[in-house]
Amino acid sequence: MMFRRTAKAAPDLPPLGAQRTGWLLAVAASALLPHADHLPGWLGAVTLLLFTWRLAQWKRGWPGASGWIRTLLIVAGCAGISLTFGRLFGREPGVALLALLLVLKLHELKSVRDGHTVVLLGYFMLLAAFTYSQTPAMAALLFAAMGVITAALIALTGPPAAPLALLRQSGWMLAQALPFMLVLFVLFPRVPGPLWGLPLDAHGARTGLSDSMEPGSISQLSQSGEIAFRARFDREAPPARDLYWRGPVLTEFDGRTWRQGTAARRTGGTPPHPVAGPRSGYEVTLEAHGKNWLFALETVAALPAGARVSDDWQVLSGDVVRNRRRDRFESVLAARPGIEEWSAHIDAARRLPRDGNPRARALAAELRRQSGSDAATVDALLRRFRREAFVYTLTPPLLPGADGIDAFLFDTRRGFCEHYAGAFVFLARAAGLPARVVTGYQGGERNSVDSFIVVRQSDAHAWAEVWLPAEGWRRVDPTAAILPSRVERGLADLAAGEPVPFVARADLGWLRTLRHRWEAANNAWNQWVLSYDQQRQRELLSRLGMAQPDWQTMTAWMAALCGLMAGALTLWALRRAPGRDALARAWAGLDRALAPAGLGRAAWEGPLDYAERVAAARPDLAADLRAACTLYADARYGGAPLAPAAREIRARSRALRCHRTLHHR
Repeated sequence: MMFRRTAKAAPDLPPLGAQRTGWLLAVAASALLPHADHLPGWLGAVTLLLFTWRLAQWKRGWPGASGWIRTLLIVAGCAGISLTFGRLFGREPGVALLALLLVLKLHELKSVRDGHTVVLLGYFMLLAAFTYSQTPAMAALLFAAMGVITAALIALTGPPAAPLALLRQSGWMLAQALPFMLVLFVLFPRVPGPLWGLPLDAHGARTGLSDSMEPGSISQLSQSGEIAFRARFDREAPPARDLYWRGPVLTEFDGRTWRQGTAARRTGGTPPHPVAGPRSGYEVTLEAHGKNWLFALETVAALPAGARVSDDWQVLSGDVVRNRRRDRFESVLAARPGIEEWSAHIDAARRLPRDGNPRARALAAELRRQSGSDAATVDALLRRFRREAFVYTLTPPLLPGADGIDAFLFDTRRGFCEHYAGAFVFLARAAGLPARVVTGYQGGERNSVDSFIVVRQSDAHAWAEVWLPAEGWRRVDPTAAILPSRVERGLADLAAGEPVPFVARADLGWLRTLRHRWEAANNAWNQWVLSYDQQRQRELLSRLGMAQPDWQTMTAWMAALCGLMAGALTLWALRRAPGRDALARAWAGLDRALAPAGLGRAAWEGPLDYAERVAAARPDLAADLRAACTLYADARYGGAPLAPAAREIRARSRALRCHRTLHHR
């Protein structure tokens, strides 16, 4: 006997309908909007075209994309993404692929199950947006988008309702989740580093200083108003002329480009030489820049845990700075380290190429011969810069590859800080003095709202150091000889016509005040939300009375608070549940008033049908009962005010209960 296996019929899936399809289109728009600025241009155009096509299908009944068109778009899209990014795996190609899949999924919507897929993709796209930006503005945008997506989820799982009602319900759900989110954020034990690993391209290339310098490199960087780091001092901040934030130190010169030397490769956990003098304590919140450099004031005397300092006094992190970090330093601003400098570093700071720039070499030899001492030679070089017709400009002319120092010193005489620092160090070495170029940032703007010193990429700077036997390394800033206000007020005093960064303009006081408030809010967000690490958690919990917060204590408090909030929300929900509000209690009172006479309402009976049945049996009760039942129907199902209806129903119930014929049949 043969048996034939029959396939089990798939259950019929509920259709979407026009309203639910509209909500899913809103999901796609809300999820894709935060990614609009970092999707490739061609993919953004394709995504917009496919979304518009599906919107026209929903509004005007256009035919949707067929299966073979969707397959062709998937293949072509994957090929385009692979060619654009050079791979299919990683943050940027992954997000691009998800955006394409999301809009293509809109063209094959048939059932509620497809709608759930779109909703889940939308939530995931919102999560991916945080890997690009975590600013308060982006958080607000994503929270609003989450409200739209949650409303769409409610529309998929519940009865039809007006859009405003669904958005209101979504908002209530998110509002109820906020206390739990706050408790979990504050009390959940912090772990070092992020909770998940990101692909390497998630950190991307960052704007910032380089480990080499050539004419024009820093002047290009100074066009950016992007924040490099913020600093907060224990006491009053030093004046701007003392704020030299040390970065890469450049010793080797090939005739055009300055690069780091051997001293930068020798590091230790303590400063290379003792530093004596009054210390300034401060905290630096450094933005991610993709290097392992930290920036501290000259001269650093105390390092944060895990940091090290090179022989040329550059502070380095043990890892690449891929996330915002906060470090504490102490510096001696008046120190001149290096009196006991190693001879190998001094010899390296004297080397020059064999050939090139003959006029600069001759000038240095002449000034050395006229001065007679190292310190006097330094002063003579600075006088040369101060007295000649040099111009400090953000748009220096191009210099030839060979003899660029000569061309700058004797021909163009127009340059930015890297021109002056490089030329000064070349002249000092040609005069026999050990000298090197130091790059970093100079100055910073005090935010009047939170008193942080804000250092931007436009504050990038280069200066020189000269080694003198009796002093050690002396900082020499030739830019201060050309434009002293540069070290006092930044780029605000450049000549008219210079492309000064918008944030550095001195004639926009109202805009500066507004910017200070916005940046202070961003900084508070960064300090207490994005940088809420173990240290911050201990500080906050100590202020709240938790003397020694450990993970057991925090877990207990977290469970207790979440339980209390869940209980409070449950009681609140029960009080607002159908059958427990004032209208429902009044309606139950009406039923109790008529039940002793055998006129109680059946469980299946609606209010208007109930009124007609009782009116037919007892015409003498019809007026009050019809009025009460009509009030209930209008309030419960018609949107009439609940409180007045409940009061009137209670009054009608009392009248019926007191009716003299109620108990006579």
